[in-house]
Amino acid sequence: MSGPAVILDYGIGNLGSAMKAFRVLGAEAVLSGHPRDLARAGAIVLPGDGAFGASMDELRGRGLLEPLLEAVRGGTPLLGICIGMQLLFEESEELGRHRGLGLLPGRVRRLPAGLPVPHMGWNTLRARRPHGVMDDLGPKPYVYFVHSYYCDTDGPALIATTDYGLEVAAIVGQGHVLGLQFHPEKSQGVGLRLLANALRSLGVACAAPVAEAAP
Repeated sequence: MSGPAVILDYGIGNLGSAMKAFRVLGAEAVLSGHPRDLARAGAIVLPGDGAFGASMDELRGRGLLEPLLEAVRGGTPLLGICIGMQLLFEESEELGRHRGLGLLPGRVRRLPAGLPVPHMGWNTLRARRPHGVMDDLGPKPYVYFVHSYYCDTDGPALIATTDYGLEVAAIVGQGHVLGLQFHPEKSQGVGLRLLANALRSLGVACAAPVAEAAP
């Protein structure tokens, strides 16, 4: 790694809880919204909550979009959390049609009619293919979701799903790009272990031991 992980500050919330989780895990990270920090980051974390289009507008307006894409295309690992995961995809239908980062194939769609929206609460993860992010989580890992749109994708990018009236992509990844639809920092012991797994799979060292995840 050429530097610490950069938790990207692009005007979207949930940055404080992401930084706190990194501190608990003993992972070196800085909070930055400066484009030049992306070029020397050891990894980039794209957290946040909010609307897809507004999030993309913030990345563009702050001069972060091209430096972010350049860094990732150059091999810098990227972790997207919640709306950050959704931004990894090609486009979204949230409040219109919006282009995403295009790093993973698929489209972000609204949860079907008849389901309570937002999807808010604890759900079990189900592995779709082997990946280190799912190591040592126990047989039925529960994590905390808050979202109204889901990533419609299949194939090799899909790592784990959850059931919410349909099979919802919960963890996606391809190469050095990884995404978590849920909030690991709000998912107690399982979430911290999973976040540590995710960071280590992207080459980010975690110095602190993680408590045993509850089954």
